[in-house]
Amino acid sequence: MREQMKSGAGFVAALDQSGGSTPKALSLYGVEPTDYEGEEAMFKAMHDMRARIILADDFTNAKIIGAILFERTMHDEIDGTPVAELLWNRRGVVPFLKIDKGLEDEANGVQMLKPMPGLEDVLATAKGKGVFGTKERSVINHANPEGIAAIVAQQFDVARTVLAAGLVPILEPEVNIHSETKAEAETLLEAEIAKHLDTLDEGVDVMLKLTLPDQPGLYDGLAQHPRVLRVVALSGGYSTDVASAKLAQNAHMIASFSRALTEGLNVKMTDAEFGAALGSNIDKIYQASI
Repeated sequence: MREQMKSGAGFVAALDQSGGSTPKALSLYGVEPTDYEGEEAMFKAMHDMRARIILADDFTNAKIIGAILFERTMHDEIDGTPVAELLWNRRGVVPFLKIDKGLEDEANGVQMLKPMPGLEDVLATAKGKGVFGTKERSVINHANPEGIAAIVAQQFDVARTVLAAGLVPILEPEVNIHSETKAEAETLLEAEIAKHLDTLDEGVDVMLKLTLPDQPGLYDGLAQHPRVLRVVALSGGYSTDVASAKLAQNAHMIASFSRALTEGLNVKMTDAEFGAALGSNIDKIYQASI
C-alpha cells in the first residue's frame, strides 16, 4: 500500500461526503430529499451510490490508487464484504478514512477542526479493518497569518495521533477557492507546512491534500520533502475540466477529487451509461494526474 501511494500512477478518489454534504451530493446524483425519509434512508441512498461507483469496471488501481471513505462506509459492506477489504483485495485501491467531525465557526479567517472524541478508538478500528491512512479537513477563508499558523499546527497535532496508531495521515488545510486572498493564503500555508514538516521524525510518512494553487508549482517543494509520501489536490468546487486543467499545471500533485469524480452521474442511468460517464471522468482526472 505504501509503495502504491508513493509512486503509483493515478489519483485518490474522495468518497467521503458526510452528513452535511450528503443531501447536495445525492441531489446532484438525481436523488432528491423527497425520495427518502430520515437520516438512515439518506445514508442508505448514499451508500448505494458509492457501491455503484466502487463496483464500476473502471474503478480499479489501473487509474485509481486510493479512496477516502466516510466512517459509516468503513463499517458497511458491499456484496457482503467490508468496504475497505473489498477496495484493496478486489479493486487494488488503498483505503483511507475521513476522521474529522466537521468545522468550527470561522475565527482569524479560518475554520478549525471540531473536537474528535474517541479518535484513538476509531483509529484502532480502522487499522483492524485494513485501512491505510486517514484524512482531516479544515478550511482557510482569508490570508490571516495567525489563523493559518493555528490551523496548520492543529493539523500536525492530529497527524501525530494518527501516526502513533500506525496509520498515514492526510493533512487537509483547504484554501477556499472563492477567497479574495487565495494566492496570499497559499503562500503563507506553504511556509507553515514546510516548517512543521521539518519537525517530524525520520522515517515518518504524511500526505498533504491541498487546494489547487493559483501559482502553478507552489507546492513542488513540499511534494519533494522526505517526510511527504504524496501531495494530492482537492477540486474545491471546480468543475472536472477546470480542476483537471489546473492539476495538469502542477507536476508534483495528483488528484483527490469528489464532486469532479461524480459529475454527470445520475441514479436513473443504465449501468452502461453510468459506467461510460464515470469512466470518462476517471480518465480525465487520471490524465491530469499523470
